[in-house]
Amino acid sequence: MFTLNGRGKLLAAERPLVMGILNSTPDSFYGGSRFNDDAAFLQQAEKMVREGAAILDIGGQSTRPGAAWVGEEEELRRVVPRIALLSRQFPQTFLSVDTWYARVAQEAVAAGASMVNDVSGGLQDPAMLPAIGRLGVPYVCMHMKGTPATMNKEAVYADVTKEVLDFFISRVQDCRDAGIRDIILDPGMGFAKTRRHNLELLHNLSVFCMLGYPILLGVSRKSTIYKLLDITPEEALNGTTVLNTLGLVNGADILRVHDPREARQAIILAEAYKEAAAP
Repeated sequence: MFTLNGRGKLLAAERPLVMGILNSTPDSFYGGSRFNDDAAFLQQAEKMVREGAAILDIGGQSTRPGAAWVGEEEELRRVVPRIALLSRQFPQTFLSVDTWYARVAQEAVAAGASMVNDVSGGLQDPAMLPAIGRLGVPYVCMHMKGTPATMNKEAVYADVTKEVLDFFISRVQDCRDAGIRDIILDPGMGFAKTRRHNLELLHNLSVFCMLGYPILLGVSRKSTIYKLLDITPEEALNGTTVLNTLGLVNGADILRVHDPREARQAIILAEAYKEAAAP
């Protein structure tokens, strides 16, 4: 399907990949993803790798709606030592840093990260895209309007699919101009999107495949699931699997999840389903 090259570390994907979420934050929306103790953090990383996560995504900034803005220095303190720790313990695993700061991206890559996941699509820090081009690592370009603190007010679209597609067309060109070779597109489920917007984007996910870049889907345990079902994030695993499966059928290449085992099972079944339907 595609290959990611993180400064010589290659990740070849013959079928969709699982990206495991590891947060070094005290306030992420799902308690099961917060690990402020190194031992618990490592234990969860090991579990995720064992259950099929090809990528571990480490973040130090909660991006839930209304989340407080964490400064660059605090984010560095939260994520860089953890990435260095994971790099020593899991040298073969592709590590991703979830940040919109160019300096955090640079220091994370120096500590062992092979990929950068930027929820702002390079719009929060003008130095980000040039930094990624120099670093030579894959870059996840996500669509978001505003910031996590303001994005709920920004969820206004005439046509959400068209606007996200236009955003990607523009940002892909900016990424290529900056020298970024491996680009992954994330439509940003829940980021300045209503429930209807999220479901419309999920339904139209194949539209973004026309751009020729891998598509990352991040719906794990989000409010589109738990509010619609009137449950808590802790109870939203089954709903997550349902939406991940729909995403896979519609073209998702990477599932960003809290629960790799169930995501991996969804991938195996979705791939078998598509193979059975092939002429």
